[in-house]
Amino acid sequence: MTNQENKHMNPSIAAIMPTAPRPNCIFVSGRGSYLEDLHGNTYLDFIQGWAVNTLGHNHPALVETIQRQAQTLINPSPAFYNEPMLQLAERLTANSAFDHVFFANSGAEANEGAIKLARKWGARYKNGAHKIITFENGFHGRTLATMSASGKAGWDGLFEPKVAGFIKVPYNDSAAVAQAIDDQTVALMLEPIQGEAGVLPAAVEFIRSLRRLADDNNLLLIFDEIQTGIGRSGELFCYQHFGIEPDIMTLGKGLGGGVPLAALLSKQEFSCFEFGDQGGTYNGNPLAAAAGFAVINEVLAEGFLHRVRELGDYLIRHLQVLSNRYALGTVRGKGLLLALETRDLDATQIVTMALERHLLLNAPRPNCLRFMPALNVAPEDIDRMIEILDGILTELRVMSHEA
Repeated sequence: MTNQENKHMNPSIAAIMPTAPRPNCIFVSGRGSYLEDLHGNTYLDFIQGWAVNTLGHNHPALVETIQRQAQTLINPSPAFYNEPMLQLAERLTANSAFDHVFFANSGAEANEGAIKLARKWGARYKNGAHKIITFENGFHGRTLATMSASGKAGWDGLFEPKVAGFIKVPYNDSAAVAQAIDDQTVALMLEPIQGEAGVLPAAVEFIRSLRRLADDNNLLLIFDEIQTGIGRSGELFCYQHFGIEPDIMTLGKGLGGGVPLAALLSKQEFSCFEFGDQGGTYNGNPLAAAAGFAVINEVLAEGFLHRVRELGDYLIRHLQVLSNRYALGTVRGKGLLLALETRDLDATQIVTMALERHLLLNAPRPNCLRFMPALNVAPEDIDRMIEILDGILTELRVMSHEA
């Protein structure tokens, strides 16, 4: 069937389990910052799979790598080493504070592994300590354990009983963390920027205080960098902004550039899994690992991260202009993970109006827009997004004055 014939089909959505309020558009292709739907309409994408498509849609280096690897070896079983697995693990450890890598398929799976590794370490080295301090409004995934670790509003009564042993405290409150520590505490686990909470960055002194608390109380410090890792914050890893090193880190989303790939990284002294403790049928498969290797090579290329920081500053300046013009709230975040508080304007309505204008935006909270473009987004695409958003905000302000 040709692409043209495919465009005139209308696939049924009836067979898809309704787990999200998806719009009716059906996407069939993508290139860079743009998606195309079944009817040939193009959309400017500032979601990029929730910070997944590090290099945008169908980047040539990623496409060529996947094609080449698919013709060579897809999955020999996780019971054996493969070359892309080793190459990617070596590249990650050479450019981070960590020594060992366990590859997984999703951020939730990587975080589940981090929880298991911390509890294994507590059982072996800290008299069975198992409690993990996490944070209000945090988000660590949708498995039962990672939902239990999360502080997402509305999840308290969902899928009960949840996994015990997670103590939630306010974010950016080191005194609350110190008060929550007891002899059964094994780890502190957090996102350095809370993405689902509306892009809330951790304060530098807060992160440094957590490192001190972990050291003083023989605790592990776990950074969930599922959304912030692989250049999203303007550094390869977000922890590098703070002048400290975590003991364990998780990666996902941007690591595979669109391919399902995640990783659990640990310093050697905390890497205590025994044979059989952790595994997975597809973990570390050559196809996904090769994709990750291609992505990280692009991100580590000379000038790439500097350009991310420049583009982030450029986008911040334009968002601040809109905020001032329409009496909106703060612009916050790092690199190309940014948010704009919309105050009295309904962010969900803005997202709907943007979709009608073929712009894809995200509202993690009712009064907050989140921006997660490709890390190589063109300045003119930022300009186009700002132009569309400016028009929407003008329309909403006119409507509010007429009401």
